[in-house]
Amino acid sequence: MRQSRKRRSSPLLQSDQMAQSQPRRRRDPTQPNLPFDPMPERIDPCLALLKPSPPTGPDWLYEVKWDGYRLAIHIEPDCVRIITRGGHDWTSRFPAIADAATRLGVRSAILDGEAVVLDEHGRSDFVALQKSLGGRGGNKASTEAVLYAFDLMYFDGHDLMGTELSVRRHLLSDLLADHDGAIQLSEDITGEPEDLLANACSMGLEGIIAKHRDRPYRSGRTGDWLKIKCIHSESFMIVGYEQSRVARGGIGSLLLAARRGSGWLFVGSVGTGFKERDAVFLKTTLDKLKTKQPVVPLNGKNLVYAEPTLIAEIEFRGWTYDGNLRHASYKGLREVQDNAAVFDILEKPRD
Repeated sequence: MRQSRKRRSSPLLQSDQMAQSQPRRRRDPTQPNLPFDPMPERIDPCLALLKPSPPTGPDWLYEVKWDGYRLAIHIEPDCVRIITRGGHDWTSRFPAIADAATRLGVRSAILDGEAVVLDEHGRSDFVALQKSLGGRGGNKASTEAVLYAFDLMYFDGHDLMGTELSVRRHLLSDLLADHDGAIQLSEDITGEPEDLLANACSMGLEGIIAKHRDRPYRSGRTGDWLKIKCIHSESFMIVGYEQSRVARGGIGSLLLAARRGSGWLFVGSVGTGFKERDAVFLKTTLDKLKTKQPVVPLNGKNLVYAEPTLIAEIEFRGWTYDGNLRHASYKGLREVQDNAAVFDILEKPRD
């Protein structure tokens, strides 16, 4: 679905902060097919490391932190493929983004970005995105989702992963300069980092991302990219629940765990944020995953243990002294195909 007006990538951006670059010179279609770098089938994404405050200095650039699904857009000579973080093909679920990719006028490219649905204030709304896809387990095609692209790993036959971010961003900006469809540039935001974070928080955004300008594209959580959040929101594994005769749906709280090395570490429970129908679904599903032995050491009455299968997105206000989530609230379940990274306790920021 082609959009009639280009959406701004952030409420933080002012008119004089729009990324500017020279129009991209298109490749001559009559040029012979020269041997270039082979196009990767899949690239594990670069992930942002959680930090309590943003870095400062000229080596860093800043963007809005989007709340959606991480996607890689593979543009090939005869097709477009949209690949989730876990390597699943979701091309059919994002037809507007796939159509926009075909109209970029490039023979081959791999874009990294986040598919989001925006609210009336231009903020990404994860719940609205899930709804547009038919909810958990649904199989709808989202016509509302927009991809905010923030990196370019492969372009016109050339592998860019060893190139510094500033060059990749310049090429990406050129590629998207005249595009007004369902793929938009996630633009840089300028200003003092603490001010940018404060503005993001005051506007109800999730936070900001800081990226080192001179680093190559490296898969995994290397520290080249940092995430600084207003309200913490992370993915945790559900390892059971506490039964309740009073709570609607029969669940008093969900038991949560984070990764620690090759195992799990209990990080507390969450008893707010889910409605009765959520609780009914969760109880029915978790009862099918019952196990007598908890995957983390737990003792208590009315506890039902489950195999680590369901991943929940949890909002929380920080960490208690003994390592549990503080003021946790259930936000929803992550799709299996999204391959959401369960929070690794090693990346917990020091307050």
